[in-house]
Amino acid sequence: MNSSGVTFVSTKEEKKRFTNFIYPFYEGEEHWVPPLRMDQKKLIDTNKNPFFNNAEIALFLAEKDGKDVGRIAAIIDHRFNEFHGTKTGHFGFFESINDQHTTNLLFRVAEDWLRDKGMNKVVGPASPSMMDTIGVLIDGFDKDPYIMMPYNFSYYDELIKNAGFQKEMDMYAYIVDTETVAVDRMSRAMEIVKKRLPDIEIRPVNLKKMDSEIKIVREIFNKAWKDNWGFIPLTEEEFQAAGKDLKMIVDTDYAHIAEIKGEPVAFSIGLPNINEILKDMNGKLFPFGFIKLLWGKSRVQGLRTALMGVLPEWQGKGIDALLHQRSIQNGLKTEGKTISELSWILESNPEMIRVAERIGGTLDKTYRMYAKEL
Repeated sequence: MNSSGVTFVSTKEEKKRFTNFIYPFYEGEEHWVPPLRMDQKKLIDTNKNPFFNNAEIALFLAEKDGKDVGRIAAIIDHRFNEFHGTKTGHFGFFESINDQHTTNLLFRVAEDWLRDKGMNKVVGPASPSMMDTIGVLIDGFDKDPYIMMPYNFSYYDELIKNAGFQKEMDMYAYIVDTETVAVDRMSRAMEIVKKRLPDIEIRPVNLKKMDSEIKIVREIFNKAWKDNWGFIPLTEEEFQAAGKDLKMIVDTDYAHIAEIKGEPVAFSIGLPNINEILKDMNGKLFPFGFIKLLWGKSRVQGLRTALMGVLPEWQGKGIDALLHQRSIQNGLKTEGKTISELSWILESNPEMIRVAERIGGTLDKTYRMYAKEL
């Protein structure tokens, strides 16, 4: 007889099983990129991750015949609910074998936990916050994911929908490469923008003044994104933590701040796609992963524009296209950097979709967020 059940994760050993679950689970899966184990551990560490200053999490492991076959986290982000005036819980870190019974069990325990805490809706996946890895890949399984983007088995969409969830929002990843980039068109557009805004200057982010740069980025981000789906203003601590994590890989050729008469009005952060290096490290930074990472950084070919924001009063004037163009231009100049992913772009953001298409981007992958009333 098959014995299956779900464990509420509480011990150190169980937490380790929870974070390590993905490594054997995806082993041999050609396009999966193992994330760094230390990062995975930190994400769910309620003492080390500043997100948990205002959030709670419960972790669950599904077992079948003595073997771990799935996992899920139930998350309450109190600031998200305060900001939106909702009682929404999130699910995250979802993984499961292709078995509806297992998936249903996992969602049932996560939903029960959220319901007991007074939540009336669940949205996900967000692992653990809306600023971390979010969404389920629903097409583009024949390619590796870019840095901080999810990869999962193709049957997930079906499993989640069969567990009673509906699509809440799709998010797109566009690809611009040296073959498709509309250089002439871009240059013409730049001329127009510069005529319109003669005082605009675009400068690289100053890594030596990281603290004040982070402050600028945070202020613009919180204002620029405030009307976007799923948005929540980020605290100084969350931004500082993210800045610290990214400082090691940020390349100033692809991280810019736009200023008008010396006042910051927009920013764009592009990250070298270090997934190209992580792919062979099996999530381990030590003993040799660290060297691989440092040595391989300059050989990375891909780039991901991961964050961009334009102050509301300056939106719709082409500044975002100008920032994209600067990164692409720098990429074309650099040996190796041949491809850039713009992700993710909300399906409800036609302005950004137009920018991506105008500079020669093609739709490459789609990610999905789901929701269910409790």
